[in-house]
Amino acid sequence: MPTYFALLNWTDQGIRGYKDTAKRAEAFAAATQKLGANLLNIYWTVGPYDVVAVVEAPDDETATAALLQLGGAGNVRTTTLRAFGREEMDRIMPKPLAKPQSVDRGLARSSGETELVLLV
Repeated sequence: MPTYFALLNWTDQGIRGYKDTAKRAEAFAAATQKLGANLLNIYWTVGPYDVVAVVEAPDDETATAALLQLGGAGNVRTTTLRAFGREEMDRIMPKPLAKPQSVDRGLARSSGETELVLLV
């Protein structure tokens, strides 16, 4: 299943209720499962984001629905990144291009000079 990283920042409401953050994370995990997604992990962080959630979902629509539901509670604002694992990248990366072929177009050149043309 596709993986998503959700970068979360607490809203004013969310920071006021910081003591309930672990309970809210459990509620989010349950809500994602009802939608067919899975909260793989959640990290409370120091830096520009307060929380990072790692979510697996069958598609972009399901991930978006889960994160909209989370944001709709009013405790966090989200920025979501679609993450690609090694196997996915192997499928995404194109096959290597053929090496450029030398073409002699009969143009006057100094000795040893070759024109390279990419065949696309």
